[in-house]
Amino acid sequence: MRLKTKLSLALGFLFLVILTFCVLSVFYINKLSTNEDNILKNNYETLVFCGNMLKELDQLPQDIQAYKLFEDNLNKQEHNVTEPGEKEATADIRRNFNELKANPRDSSNYPQIRASIQIVNSLNESAILRKNNIAHKTAEDANFILTIIFGVLTLIAFTLVVNFPSIISDPIRILSEGIAAIADKNYNKRIYLEQKDEFGDLAASFNSMAEKLDEYEHSNLAEIKLEKSRIETIINQMKDGIIGLDSKKNILFLNRVAEKLLGLKEVEIIGNYAPDIALRNDLMRTLLLEENNKRELKIYADNKESYFNKDILNVKNNENNLIIGKVIVLRNITPFHELNEAKTNFIATVSHELKTPISSIKMSAKLLTDERTGNLNTEQGELITSIREDADRLLKITGELLNMAQVETGNIQLKLQTTNPATIIDEAILAVKFQAQQKNIDIKIHIADHLPAIHVDAEKTTWVLINFLTNAIKYSTDSSIINVDVYTENDQTKFTVKDQGKGIAEKYLPKIFDRYFKVPGTNEQSGTGLGLAISKEFIEAQGGHIWVNSFIGGGSTFGFTFDNL
Repeated sequence: MRLKTKLSLALGFLFLVILTFCVLSVFYINKLSTNEDNILKNNYETLVFCGNMLKELDQLPQDIQAYKLFEDNLNKQEHNVTEPGEKEATADIRRNFNELKANPRDSSNYPQIRASIQIVNSLNESAILRKNNIAHKTAEDANFILTIIFGVLTLIAFTLVVNFPSIISDPIRILSEGIAAIADKNYNKRIYLEQKDEFGDLAASFNSMAEKLDEYEHSNLAEIKLEKSRIETIINQMKDGIIGLDSKKNILFLNRVAEKLLGLKEVEIIGNYAPDIALRNDLMRTLLLEENNKRELKIYADNKESYFNKDILNVKNNENNLIIGKVIVLRNITPFHELNEAKTNFIATVSHELKTPISSIKMSAKLLTDERTGNLNTEQGELITSIREDADRLLKITGELLNMAQVETGNIQLKLQTTNPATIIDEAILAVKFQAQQKNIDIKIHIADHLPAIHVDAEKTTWVLINFLTNAIKYSTDSSIINVDVYTENDQTKFTVKDQGKGIAEKYLPKIFDRYFKVPGTNEQSGTGLGLAISKEFIEAQGGHIWVNSFIGGGSTFGFTFDNL
């Protein structure tokens, strides 16, 4: 029998019990009510009418009003005849009363009237007694029958209440135990229910599921173990440090490189909460606290200072794309760092060594232009000018390379001192004055009044401003204007250089201060692409901020900012 059928039968039976009990109760209550109405409405009213007639009979013939009252009660009695013999006695009362009304002085009818009234009283009193016995008997019968029915129905309902819940709860309990066993990976668990209902079907489905899970577990266990061993071997052979965390930041695994870097063994900390490990391990604390920091990490490993880049990879669930863990990869960039350092040292050495011969070439070219060494023809003069320009360009490039080497090695030598911003402007303008005159460019200087002093390296700051002005002159048209402004704003001193060139596309602005970057389409072949990168390093090393605003057709504005003293 299906579970739905069982529930329908049980609830239907309870409904039938309630309905039967209610119908019987209503039936006997109505029956008792009818008996009571018969006694009160019929017999009791007759006794009242008779009592009134006897009372008025005693007032006759002296009280004329008594005739009327007597006749009113007699009329009511004639309409309330209910018992056998009551009609004849009432008729006798009417006949004798009519004779009395015809001859009031004749009192011979009084005894007959009184006797007839007594007969009516007796009949109704007997009827009341009889009907009371009937009502009492009905009440006893109702009590007996309802008690029997109530007892039987209560026994059946109690049996149903006690036994029926177990029909539902026992299979649910057994199924819950089975599900808990499956959750604990006990795939040998089986459920046996001798029921041909939905619970029986559910138990069969559960057993089928458990059987398939058991087959899957045993068929894939060896393969999973082999795959796990293969992955562990690959991870341990990698030269990068790898740390696996679950979604709650518990440590899942470490490879051998990570063990060396952390100074911990995997077996000692696996399963532990990573922040707890970080309390006693500086490197773990750095990895967790600086999760989004892309800077290099300097770690002492393999008896030397090594450099690592940290990458954090999120492990996501393919079904709902939720993050279920993280993998921290420490990439060993020490070889690249060593190569870069060697390259920087090489460039610094070569640039430094080139400065002496280049300076000698410039000096020789200057001596050749001296009339004391002899006169030069036009072609010789042009060659000397070309030599001097190339020497100046080489000297500038070697200077930039030396500055960049200084930046890359972190050995920027700053001579911070209190400086007047106007002094920096004057020196920079003086350095580029000749270049501006060659293109007939007018440099307009706007220096705000009462500028506060700033604490900077005047030489390097002037170098940056010269670089801005040189670029502005290079990319401006002839006879244009370059504005140089110095002013204070929000307790800061700002230097800006604005040209009237063609401007820089917005997409190139984020890269403008990158090393070796050149804006496409400028046809600039002589530059190294290092000037703005060095400028950025010089300004930020002094605690300042460098920036650029530009758009095509609107020129460019380069600037930097320092805090006031």
